[in-house]
Amino acid sequence: MNTIHNEHERILVVYPHPDDEAFSVSGTLAKYIEGGSHVTYACLTLGEMGRNMGIPPFANRVTLPKIRKQELIEASAAIGIQDLRMLGFHDKMIEFEDPQLLDDSIMALIKELNPSLVITFYPGFSVHPDHDATGEAVIRTISRLPVGERPLVHCVAFAHNQEQFIGKADVIVDVTGFLKQKMASIRAHRSQFQAAELVGDRELNQEEIQARFGKETFWTYPFE
Repeated sequence: MNTIHNEHERILVVYPHPDDEAFSVSGTLAKYIEGGSHVTYACLTLGEMGRNMGIPPFANRVTLPKIRKQELIEASAAIGIQDLRMLGFHDKMIEFEDPQLLDDSIMALIKELNPSLVITFYPGFSVHPDHDATGEAVIRTISRLPVGERPLVHCVAFAHNQEQFIGKADVIVDVTGFLKQKMASIRAHRSQFQAAELVGDRELNQEEIQARFGKETFWTYPFE
């Protein structure tokens, strides 16, 4: 089983929505950042088509983009992310975007940053069409690079049949020591994850938080 190593000076995270980072990678990023890594988070959309408007509702279809943008800024700050990029693509439309435009945007980031690690969703195993399309674009773009210039790619997957097709996660990160940052990043997305919605009708105790959020898992993408 692989474990996290802090040899990555520059890390690029590419996700489609504000809040994707909070549950899946916030603890891992906080751990890397404490070890000296510089993290760029490229968020493709503002999640402006999201259905959640807060509990009780405090957003509407007009105000939601601005609210989610501010939540994204706060969540990234809670993690310690040094470089947040908002790429301005349309929520729930990533699969319909011009592939060349999408790939060129990702390639420009890779050329600028020269990351040794890229984190994204595992195409085909990430449930939401935007998740899968984002992962596909990242893999497609990196596949265009010469083999010796490709960064390592760690993918997040949570489809029910994932292990049947892609095996068990080969990178498991213990983020117990970074739950403060992780929970702060989750709760920063107030329109999406009110505390009651996050934990049910009661607050989780520290033991329950650790059991639920204390590990983050990734699959190393197997480029041919």
